[in-house]
Amino acid sequence: MPSTADTNRPTDLLMGHEEKPAGSFLRRLSAEDWRFLLEDDLRGRSFGQDEYLPMESDDRNVYMIWDGVVRQDRFPLGDWDGAPAVTRFRGAGQLVGEAKLITPDSAVRTRCLTRTVVIPCRARRFNVLLSNRPRIKLALLRSLEDRNRSDELVYTLTTRPPLERTSTLLAHLADTAGSPDPRTGSTTITGPGQKDIAAALQLAVSTTENALRTLRYHGIVEARYRKFLVHDVDALRHLAAAA
Repeated sequence: MPSTADTNRPTDLLMGHEEKPAGSFLRRLSAEDWRFLLEDDLRGRSFGQDEYLPMESDDRNVYMIWDGVVRQDRFPLGDWDGAPAVTRFRGAGQLVGEAKLITPDSAVRTRCLTRTVVIPCRARRFNVLLSNRPRIKLALLRSLEDRNRSDELVYTLTTRPPLERTSTLLAHLADTAGSPDPRTGSTTITGPGQKDIAAALQLAVSTTENALRTLRYHGIVEARYRKFLVHDVDALRHLAAAA
């Protein structure tokens, strides 16, 4: 069992949702609707790096990510040893476990790539909130549509060269999970490693390493242990635009 702890009270969460990445569920909520959600005495819970969110089939929560990055693996052909997986990264502002709003026993393997703070809410209770507050439902639907379109651009362009695909994903992570340093102009992406990038893009690890080596040679990206230092986000976006 993961070691979790309550880390934020409702009053601690009142400010900051509007600073989450553009298009995310929390960013799309109005201040009034966000306060309405928190009236249900929702609290943040902290999970350590490499811990899993308890999103098994018997879990009944959906989770709003307040801070951190998670890796989600779905197994469309069945969850058996060596089964092919569909890998996605989710960050601050996103709601995960949304399938439980429709199918309570839905499950997806969700590993925290950094210390991650989430806000759990019972799926049944969340469905009641969506029924009572059409604007919250609209915010959720719009955020999921934004995410679907982004996934199509970031993860599914399998016919494009590995350098373009790697650049596209890193640019996406810089925008949605990166920490800009105004002093240097660089952006740090913490959590995903090279193997995670390779899995998400369905590339061989050696192919991903070659793409990262090219980006490093041109001074665009520096790869460290479970961390990418992006020195030139615009150059990444330029390479990504070629896709």
